[in-house]
Amino acid sequence: MDQALRVFITVVEQRNFTRAAEILHMTQPAVSSYIQNLERIMGTKLLERTNKFVRLNKAGEIVYHHAKDILGLYTRMENLLDDLKHTARGTLSIGSSYTYGEYILPYKIATLLEMYPQINPNIMIKNSHEIIELLLQNQIDVGIIEGEINNEKIKITPFASDYLSIIAASDHPLLDLYNITPFDLSHETWLVREEGSGTRDMQEKGFKQLGFYPERLMTFSSTQVIKESIEAGLGISLLSHSTIKKELELNKLQLMNIKGFPITRNFSLATTIAEFQTKATEVFIELLIK
Repeated sequence: MDQALRVFITVVEQRNFTRAAEILHMTQPAVSSYIQNLERIMGTKLLERTNKFVRLNKAGEIVYHHAKDILGLYTRMENLLDDLKHTARGTLSIGSSYTYGEYILPYKIATLLEMYPQINPNIMIKNSHEIIELLLQNQIDVGIIEGEINNEKIKITPFASDYLSIIAASDHPLLDLYNITPFDLSHETWLVREEGSGTRDMQEKGFKQLGFYPERLMTFSSTQVIKESIEAGLGISLLSHSTIKKELELNKLQLMNIKGFPITRNFSLATTIAEFQTKATEVFIELLIK
């Protein structure tokens, strides 16, 4: 059954039997056979087929949603049983927010692999709210998020502090002022992250602290693009110190000296409230919080 579900999920996500067969290293007739057997077991059609694409019907949507959960739990069970016989090894699925995942996590993974070379990290970079959803769907073993998330099914453990300041290009006119005021900042174009991002939550907090909401916003889904846009003179932003170390050293960006800044937030581990964790998950968590 687990192989049938894997085939079904692959067909759904690729929307094509041929591409699914290539990914699964199977023949197309074998893929079709798995789908037909699954539909026979479920007692209903799951897919609508045309010559060009495949799409889910209502029954297929239900099976797809639960199949993802079932395979996540099945993989977790296999890893836990393997841990009883071996040291930390196997796949470790990590979901991380952009700031931590792009600028800090790579160094942590390098240290982890020096200690446990048989671990195979699988890393997904998403915003904090998407990380929580992946945990709830059993698609990842552990998440790293920014800011605060409240969910009774998720355990949140702060493990590091992060600092955010208002950032401008090194030639920005406001940097020549002796005292930069909120009034000065209110006339600027602000470059912000998308809704759901932990950094966006802190940017909104920063606006409340400054006492205004910008009239001009530009929204980006990447901190890297925001940094490059600041350098290009498109505006200013509130960003984590972790993300701008190189730019500060090269004098491409500068911190603005504003009363009340930098502001602080936490990086936190997010895990499901489960009785067991894989050995790979345990050693990764120990590495972060020690």
